[in-house]
Amino acid sequence: MQSKHNKDIVPTAKMPRKNMTKEEKHLWYDFLRTYPIRFSRQKVLGRYIADFDCAEAKLIIELDGSGHYTEEGKQHNEERTAFLDEYGLTVIRIPNTEIQKLSRCL
Repeated sequence: MQSKHNKDIVPTAKMPRKNMTKEEKHLWYDFLRTYPIRFSRQKVLGRYIADFDCAEAKLIIELDGSGHYTEEGKQHNEERTAFLDEYGLTVIRIPNTEIQKLSRCL
C-alpha cells in the first residue's frame, strides 16, 4: 500500500487552493468552511489531491467538471477512487452542474 502522504506534491496542491473554481469556492465558503465537522481543501493523498477531505468522517468530496466524463477522465477517477478506498475513505463525486444549480437556488 502506497503512503497516504506525499510531500512531493504539496506545492502542487497549493496552487488550486489559491485558484479554486467558482464551484469549489461556493461549496467551501458557503458550506464546508464553517461546517461543524472540519474539512480540508486540496488535501494531498498519495499521488492525488482531493478537492475536500473530512478526516473525521473518512470522506472525500470531489467536484467533477467536464474533463471527468471523458474516457480518460473516467479511468483516472476509477484509479483514484480505488486508491482512496484502500484507506477506508468514501468518495462522493458531485458534478459541477449540481453545484451551479445550488448556487442559483440561493
